[in-house]
Amino acid sequence: MFKARNFKFRNHPDYTFIVCALLLTVFGLVMLSSASSDLGKIKFNDTYYYLKHQIIYGLGLGAIGFLFAFFIDYRFWQKIAAPLLILNLFLLVLVFTPLGFSHASASRWLDLGFMSVQPAELLKFSFIVYLAAWLAPRAKGANKEKRQKDFWAGYFPFLVISGLVAVLIIIQRSTSAVAIIMAAGLLVYFVSGARLSFIFSTIFLGLLGLALLVSYSPYRLDRVETYLKMVTGSESIDYESSAFQVNQSLISMGSGGFWGVGFGQSTAKFKRLPEPISDSIFAVISEELGFIGAASLIGIFGVFFVKGFMIAKKTADQFAKLIIVGFVSVMAIQAFINIAAISGLMPLTGVPLPFISYGGTSLAVFLTMAGVIGNISKYN
Repeated sequence: MFKARNFKFRNHPDYTFIVCALLLTVFGLVMLSSASSDLGKIKFNDTYYYLKHQIIYGLGLGAIGFLFAFFIDYRFWQKIAAPLLILNLFLLVLVFTPLGFSHASASRWLDLGFMSVQPAELLKFSFIVYLAAWLAPRAKGANKEKRQKDFWAGYFPFLVISGLVAVLIIIQRSTSAVAIIMAAGLLVYFVSGARLSFIFSTIFLGLLGLALLVSYSPYRLDRVETYLKMVTGSESIDYESSAFQVNQSLISMGSGGFWGVGFGQSTAKFKRLPEPISDSIFAVISEELGFIGAASLIGIFGVFFVKGFMIAKKTADQFAKLIIVGFVSVMAIQAFINIAAISGLMPLTGVPLPFISYGGTSLAVFLTMAGVIGNISKYN
């Protein structure tokens, strides 16, 4: 541990931010208990199977991560940024060994025996930490400026590491995770003071790569074509195949009305709605709690994200500023994509809703991010 320099230590965190993180976590567990009850009973003869799994491997590990990050000086992460990313890249490679396993044609998980881990979720933490540390080194000097302004000293290495990360995730068939991580990374690079020409060039390369990826991937292309058909009102939409999940989500959301059908009373979650505990959990929330419940959840997310960016704006430390921008961007972009996709506002992606959807690794990572931001808020 080392002393804070040029900081006024307030001795208390931003309580609004912490309370929002707590509310989102509790809300997620409550809604998961409803969304997963029938599925757990059918598959494991245990109504609370998924809830218990989420509490043990998501909330349990997440609470440890949150407390560790909250009480350890945030500059600790700057010291271990490079080894942390290297370890995460190694875990990504292990997915393609006998330790890895697939689900729904996607190879994204490691089987550790007592639990499974999704390395791409961990990358949302380690990649942002690495970028923040790389762009805001502890020793001030010319190298820092070169990483923002010089092509070979800064932009080219940024493209190389981003490209390596993107390729490792793409071959796991997780396009949405690539988009989230790369977009957040680009925002970190922009806030660090990078040239606008570098930013716009990266956006162009990213969109070009995404277009090529979609064009040569039948299932990705099918999702885009289905979305365009729905937007234009085409009569050739197959509501029992490619448009099934979005259509059922919209029906569920619409049936909730303003007040909802009541907690635990959703009928779509076990009859027609695919992935009710992960991708489609927002549809279950909208059906059971109605517009008022869905709007309240979005409101909590909004306060959470705004407070995060406000903490970043207040801090005088460049590393702290960049790490918060990256973490909040990851969570905000992912929340937007999930809600927009399940509402038919963009092509279906399969992205879980932060803090809410089932997924132990995801919840643990987001709670650890919240802990880091809470720690930084004590120095403003």
